[in-house]
Amino acid sequence: MVENGSELLLALARSLPGLVEPELLQIDRQRSVRDRMSGRDGEVVRVRLAGPELTLTLAAGSARGRPAAEAAHVVRGVVISRRSVPVAEWLDLLAGQLHVLAAASATDDAAVTRTLAGLGVREPGSDLVVDPSDVPAGLRALPARLTGRVPADVLTVVERICTLLLETVPRVEDPEQAHAVLRTATDYLPRTLREYTALPPDWAQGHRLEHGGTALDALREQLAVLEAGVSRMREAAISADAAGLLANGTFLTDRFGLSDLDLPDH
Repeated sequence: MVENGSELLLALARSLPGLVEPELLQIDRQRSVRDRMSGRDGEVVRVRLAGPELTLTLAAGSARGRPAAEAAHVVRGVVISRRSVPVAEWLDLLAGQLHVLAAASATDDAAVTRTLAGLGVREPGSDLVVDPSDVPAGLRALPARLTGRVPADVLTVVERICTLLLETVPRVEDPEQAHAVLRTATDYLPRTLREYTALPPDWAQGHRLEHGGTALDALREQLAVLEAGVSRMREAAISADAAGLLANGTFLTDRFGLSDLDLPDH
């Protein structure tokens, strides 16, 4: 995390304009005579973001370079409540508001993640990863890490998807198919979960987006698509295994008295 107050304010002033609408962001600068003579913008002394839930203000402080951080609940221009918060908490609140703005406007949420990573902010869902070096272990750990962050029905679907992937990964030999399975396990599934858990829970479950549903509704839809796709990949992998057994001759017929194997069409 950027600890120096002036450096943090400057980093925010450089990164936030590309993430939010101009009318939501206010950046105040203090220009010295030398700044004016040289045409420089001056030192950033305050950054204010009017988020959908909170208005967040970070201002330069005098004590050892530590900025003053504030979170306010504002309704129609009226401040309902206001409180000072530690800078680390302010950055966490900022992360939530930026993800909310990205979700509400359907903009690139990955840009928010990259910006926060550059500021050293560790987001709530950053532990929801599946390491490509040990995919089975990552898939087995994922539901446990997600417990308490999503409703029970969502967790159940994630557990099913992880089980399907665990059954599919060791069966796939074709390089193209293996790439699709591994990409789902290490990217599509965990990224979908990270994007949701980065949102403030109340907003994710209660705020209606432009299409009428909530972020939680969108998560359920995305997981349904993932589960259907992974189920098809598992069926294809099992079919390939069965076809391999048939190609080996009379093993199944001799052992089980079968003359044919009804394989699903793909």
